[in-house]
Amino acid sequence: MSLTAAELQTYLSALVTGDLKLSTMIWGPPGVGKSSVVAQVAERHSLGFVDVRLSQLAPTDLRGLPVPEADGAGSGVSRWYPPEFLPRHGAGILFLDEVNMAPPTMQGMAQQLILDRRVGSYVLPEGWFVWAAGNRKEDRASVFDMPAPLANRFLHLTVRPDFESWRGYALGRGLHEHVIAFLTFRPELLHRLDPQQPAWPSPRAWEMASRLHRAGLDTAPAIGEAAGAEFSAFVRLYEQLPDLGIVLEGRGTGLRLPDEPSVRYAAVVGLAARAADADQAYHAFTWLADSAGPEWLQLYVATLVSKFQAIGQLGELAALIGRDERLAALVQGTLALTEGT
Repeated sequence: MSLTAAELQTYLSALVTGDLKLSTMIWGPPGVGKSSVVAQVAERHSLGFVDVRLSQLAPTDLRGLPVPEADGAGSGVSRWYPPEFLPRHGAGILFLDEVNMAPPTMQGMAQQLILDRRVGSYVLPEGWFVWAAGNRKEDRASVFDMPAPLANRFLHLTVRPDFESWRGYALGRGLHEHVIAFLTFRPELLHRLDPQQPAWPSPRAWEMASRLHRAGLDTAPAIGEAAGAEFSAFVRLYEQLPDLGIVLEGRGTGLRLPDEPSVRYAAVVGLAARAADADQAYHAFTWLADSAGPEWLQLYVATLVSKFQAIGQLGELAALIGRDERLAALVQGTLALTEGT
């Protein structure tokens, strides 16, 4: 079953809401957001979250160490002391990451935890879910084959890169508007695996690139030379933009939207990213309505809706609907499309 990151989050949330403690395996290429989606689901449902990297453990790290204990008759037995990172109480998600990068002996040890919810003398508390993640062979990851008995104990979900899902995440996380605007213009560069290079574009890499760019540093160490060069050229286009701050204040009369498509992408996404409330969002909309065609208005509203949803400002969307019939139709259409996917 192939899902976007947003669809994966919805699916996993449904497992939590339905209290379906079915072991679940999440497949996907590196950097696509598997781990972050699971962490977000745990946070959304106020669950504990334990991230265990199986590839970094030895079997005794998971099962624990045998410790001799003497009984009253002078003889004794060995008892297994489980590791401190395994949960002892409460409710949460035990996330076994990089599960198929672990050697077969480790996967065998994990199999007991996944199937029986126990390993050695340790028993996983009733309130915990067991989910796992791993990369596929076609992603050029250094993985071992998953034994059929282990694979058969999982639900299997595959997450794929998707720009619309990533845009909402990026806006909610406050990634640099230059990065969001660039990938709106070049969404095919959201994820482009290049096994010949150490750095290449992925959702995770773009988040690092955003931090580098905000600090005034070159983004190529995160996303690779080719994508970094394209991004740098795109950023230079911002010098051609009108003053977006004036537009957001409602004083954009006389300013024109440049004709170059890449610059238009930068302006439209920049306005949506910067709009702090319904007033600023409306000023930008009216300016674009006079300066651009319907496809640019649709892009602006789609980006704006993603942002307000991501940061929890649904009241600002409600305030927008009553401002203008054209704006109301676009907002409601975008919301209906979002709810239907």
